[in-house]
Amino acid sequence: MHRLAHSGGSAALLEWLAARLDGWTGVVDADAGAAAGPELAVRGAAELRTRGVRSAVLHGERSAALLFALDGGRALAAVLDLPHHPGAPALLADAAAALALVLRAEEAERREERAELAESRAREAVLHLLMNGRLSTAHQIAEALGPSLPDPLRMYVVECRAGQRGEVARICGELTGGRAWIVRCPVYVRHLIALVPAALAASSAGHDPLAEALVGVARDRTVGVSGQLLLREAPAAYTQAFHALAVARGRAARRARFGPGPEPELAAHAAGTGWARALLAPLHAYEPRRPQDPGAQELRATAHAWLNFGPHATRLLKIHRNTLATRLRLVESVLGTELAGLPGQAELSFALRLTPGGPGAPPGAGAAGAPADLDAVLRHPDLAAWARAHLAPLTGPDAPPGARETVRAWLRHDAHLVPAAAALGISVPGARKRLIRIEALLERSLLQSPSARHDLWLAHRAEELAGFAGSAA
Repeated sequence: MHRLAHSGGSAALLEWLAARLDGWTGVVDADAGAAAGPELAVRGAAELRTRGVRSAVLHGERSAALLFALDGGRALAAVLDLPHHPGAPALLADAAAALALVLRAEEAERREERAELAESRAREAVLHLLMNGRLSTAHQIAEALGPSLPDPLRMYVVECRAGQRGEVARICGELTGGRAWIVRCPVYVRHLIALVPAALAASSAGHDPLAEALVGVARDRTVGVSGQLLLREAPAAYTQAFHALAVARGRAARRARFGPGPEPELAAHAAGTGWARALLAPLHAYEPRRPQDPGAQELRATAHAWLNFGPHATRLLKIHRNTLATRLRLVESVLGTELAGLPGQAELSFALRLTPGGPGAPPGAGAAGAPADLDAVLRHPDLAAWARAHLAPLTGPDAPPGARETVRAWLRHDAHLVPAAAALGISVPGARKRLIRIEALLERSLLQSPSARHDLWLAHRAEELAGFAGSAA
């Protein structure tokens, strides 16, 4: 009987008992009321508790309830028609001992699952804090969970089967001596994210022992690795690793490190920070009318998550899609902007990346000499040089035919495939294949979020403002 209980759990044991005894069998608790089972069984459980005895028989008009005490004020009860089989009490007594062990094991398993879920959610929270520039709070939570957050770091995004993430986390932890900070991606169920101390990560352009080990044990794993960055640059590190992952999918080695930079926020730091703070000042100063409404930091985090992950942001933020839509409308209202099209999205994304500290950033939104608008920022020589370098592969010797025109059409139609394909006069699958080839060329993810579409729009706009030939966005 114990073997049966162990293999099938308490439910299987109770089902087996009910079939053997030909009556109702279950676990009852007097505090649960009628919902726990037949009235006679619930009354019997109350009698057990009141009298402090381990077993009892309670007779009704045509039936009897046989009860044996379990842990936690519960009882194993069977309600049998009279006269019942004389061996029923002995069978129930033996079953109660086995059932008590099974119930303890199940409760221990539930506690372990709750603990694992709590740790997983806490790690997600740390990642969310890092993505929104809340380093101090992220450090405090990470120290309690262990290990410490690495700084500087390289970020790894590992793509594997959803059921393999635990195994990948174990391998990554072993190979880094437990010093990698590992979290399951809250957005993509096949992704595992690891923040690895820079000293333990990729040592050269062609040799990365950790990435090689992660992909070497399974042919369906893929790894993208960021450049070496500071912890405060974690959002850029994640984006870089994600872009590298898109490149790795097309390589035989199934791993890739982020390609050439710098990122636009690094190129525009001197020229654009004042503009970004001025643009976001209304959002940072926003105060909700009711205590339960989202505040400035929450709205900023919502906008940042949506710009990176689109509708999948609900998984990261743990909110309903209607709540996401409501918050985005509020962001539009507060900033006086339009987020339906790519230009507005690119502008807000750029401003958020230039002010990673959010409302806690040093004041300076109205600093003298700050550019008046995005075009003024994009005219800066540093941004013009970045744009030329960013778009150069589209017209280089390795570019597929029509690469520049394909990207231009895609951006002009707000990064939507269907109208872009129609404008190019090709099928939607044909347009998708072109963009996949361009992903490998640019070493950036285009079709899956976080996508480089915002940076591509910014680069085309900077090039257009500089008056370079062949530019249009």
